[in-house]
Amino acid sequence: MKRKAIVFLVLFGCGGLLLAQDLSIDYRFDVSGRTGKNYLSYTSAIRYISADKDSFDAASGASRHKSTSLFAPIQTDIMGRATISMGLRGLLLYPLAPDSVRTGDNLHVYKEGTVITMEYIHRGVAYRVQTDAQGNISFPRGSYVMRAVGYVKGHDPQVISEDFSSDRTAAGVDWKKVWDPKTPSGKTIDSGSDAKTGPIQNDYGDMMAMFNWDGTLQVSFENSVLTIKGVLRPVKR
Repeated sequence: MKRKAIVFLVLFGCGGLLLAQDLSIDYRFDVSGRTGKNYLSYTSAIRYISADKDSFDAASGASRHKSTSLFAPIQTDIMGRATISMGLRGLLLYPLAPDSVRTGDNLHVYKEGTVITMEYIHRGVAYRVQTDAQGNISFPRGSYVMRAVGYVKGHDPQVISEDFSSDRTAAGVDWKKVWDPKTPSGKTIDSGSDAKTGPIQNDYGDMMAMFNWDGTLQVSFENSVLTIKGVLRPVKR
């Protein structure tokens, strides 16, 4: 809570006037599973909330510079309401996790012309982040969608509805069915849970959040390497 309070004071101090405190992001992730050069770098106006090429540390089982937790005040306001797409938030954290998270979530990145699509399933929710024709993802609005397609029980693997995966695994998911609005929602996933599938929804963050990030991030995808770079600025709602 203290960290979130610091975010609020930095962003909305000085008599309620918004201070121009930018957030810079520099990200590299190899989706083929080669992990040696993966990293997340970011800087912010908040003391200690920054990292230079943070990555996964196999010895500790966590990120080297604790970005998994330190990044939290950037993605929520002091009430815990999301200020960015949850799908993008998860995508940015892959360099900080073991490669088993990538495979378990079935992270899928591909390029059609100049448009790059990034999609994955985490804890039963499918996320898709898509660039525009210039390779940019925009804030606060862009192409961010999500859909409930499965569930998890404890530390077990995800169970995916047969409407989206014939073998009920994330690895076997049919992405065309996931993002087809004609695939029905509201269906019980299986007898092991009351969880149900959901409709496709925008994933912009919480519209009631006190602020949002504004700007664009440039995305590239070459030789299995995904990079995301840019600077965002906070805007009070």
